Amino acid sequence: MQRFSISPKAMVGGFWRNRGLIKALVVREVTGRYKGTFLGMLWSFFTPFFMLLVYTFFLSVVLKARWPGGSSSKAEFALVLFVGLMTFNLFAECINRAPSLVLGNINYVKKVVFPLEILPMVALGSATFHMLVSFTVWLLFHLVLFGIPPATIVLFPLALLPLVLLTLGFSWFLVSLGVYMRDITQVIGVMTSALMFLSPIFYPIESLPASYRPLMQFSPLTLVVEWARDVMIWGKGMDWLAWSVYMLVSLLVAWLGFAWFQKTRKGFADVL
Repeated sequence: MQRFSISPKAMVGGFWRNRGLIKALVVREVTGRYKGTFLGMLWSFFTPFFMLLVYTFFLSVVLKARWPGGSSSKAEFALVLFVGLMTFNLFAECINRAPSLVLGNINYVKKVVFPLEILPMVALGSATFHMLVSFTVWLLFHLVLFGIPPATIVLFPLALLPLVLLTLGFSWFLVSLGVYMRDITQVIGVMTSALMFLSPIFYPIESLPASYRPLMQFSPLTLVVEWARDVMIWGKGMDWLAWSVYMLVSLLVAWLGFAWFQKTRKGFADVL
């Protein structure tokens, strides 16, 4: 029986060795999503654009919500909100898809030479592409309405990096669980929906009673969303100590998820 290494070196090496295949699969997945549509790839731009308009209208016009500490501008509220949605969508798209990645590619399981461990990386690559399109929409809105964003925006990729690694680790766990426990797909869908409202996406942490604020820190999105808004909108730097701790935890989770996947993948063919 083939042995699969669980070392961190194998995790990084798998990505580097298969980077060409990962890129090709990401391109195929992104283009395949819009294949046959009238607007094609333009939908990847219009979807976040319309989403930004809908959320802005409903929350700032209908509910008359305003972001504490900011101005009364509806446009500013839209941009603050959209930063949280971009971050959440990157996480949620990967997590929601993870349990069905192997189930939707059963033919790959039968091929011993195919590196199944790259499937979460491909899903992450696709989600990253859509996040970059959303970022472009956000940037265009900011340039038109408020001018050049603060220089700290260059830190945005660093703010996202711990969440990217954490998402990859969770995805490896869920890919394996999805093969052995089919109900996990439904559970994850409910959990990610709940997490959207348990994270500071639509509201700042300061709006909660002080006794509930520590609970918000259990969400893996809280710190990243706050950092993203700080560097993209408020022109603040990040808490590098907290970032370093989060980064170490994310690296550990990524490796544990990879190790779990490598240990459990031997039984995929028998279950499927």
